[in-house]
Amino acid sequence: MSSLLFIASLMAVSIFSSEAADSKTSFEDNFDIMWSEDHFTTSEDGQTWYLSLDKETGCGFQTKQRYRFGWFSMKLKLVGGDSAGVVTAYYMCTENGAGPERDELDFEFLGNRTGQPYLIQTNVYKNGTGGREMRHMLWFDPTEDFHTYSVLWNNHQIVFFVDKVPVRVYKNNGKENNFFPNEKPMYLFSSIWNADDWATRGGLEKTDWKNAPFVSSYRDFNVDACQWEDPYPACVSTTTENWWDQYDAWHLSDDQKLDYAWVQRNLVIYDYCQDTERYPTLPWECSLSPWD
Repeated sequence: MSSLLFIASLMAVSIFSSEAADSKTSFEDNFDIMWSEDHFTTSEDGQTWYLSLDKETGCGFQTKQRYRFGWFSMKLKLVGGDSAGVVTAYYMCTENGAGPERDELDFEFLGNRTGQPYLIQTNVYKNGTGGREMRHMLWFDPTEDFHTYSVLWNNHQIVFFVDKVPVRVYKNNGKENNFFPNEKPMYLFSSIWNADDWATRGGLEKTDWKNAPFVSSYRDFNVDACQWEDPYPACVSTTTENWWDQYDAWHLSDDQKLDYAWVQRNLVIYDYCQDTERYPTLPWECSLSPWD
């Protein structure tokens, strides 16, 4: 564990040294509320944001802008105590709504009964097709303090990070394909909602509404990305003008590979690329090595 944290600290001053400083702008500068504005509050200084869920409704927000490729990061503190059935979703999507042709990159935090670990589920959609789930445990309690959850997205790979530790690597093959989302711009979203029909032990554990409201907390949104502009955006993967689009960001560094190997050995609960019962013929992208 100590070696993992040491490596993570090294990473913080290596490839991500070019990361922009944490944003101190207001929520209104970056986001719009999607629904239930009365379930959204902020701290007195406006720098911490809270989404709440009760039996009536949850709440969600989205960025005002769309992006194609870049670095996207937010600090979250998840619902504490008995959070079974509650999902905090933190994701990127091409549209507001589950459209049939959407591209999407998902972090979903699956609540649990008191004392049991949170699970994080990631997924990738291309043209409306997902089914690419992975689930991980975390090496800390995400309800006790804020932790940073980030996505690196370029034309070569998508990497999901937790506190700058890569937990999932999703590679492109450099050719036109039906699995790697790289053409459509995406908004960034987050929401809290009730999913007790599936989220905890496959729906066996239901939300205990006596514990409501359930609150997820946010701060320090950071985006260093190519903002989409119609009709001819500059968001291409050939200019290499930005650190997230340069060669070092096309692959894991040696230190990141050590962290990623530790995660693979110790924290993976489910990987669709290992599920031969669900996929007798594994999806083509499963043949791409995250180490290359």
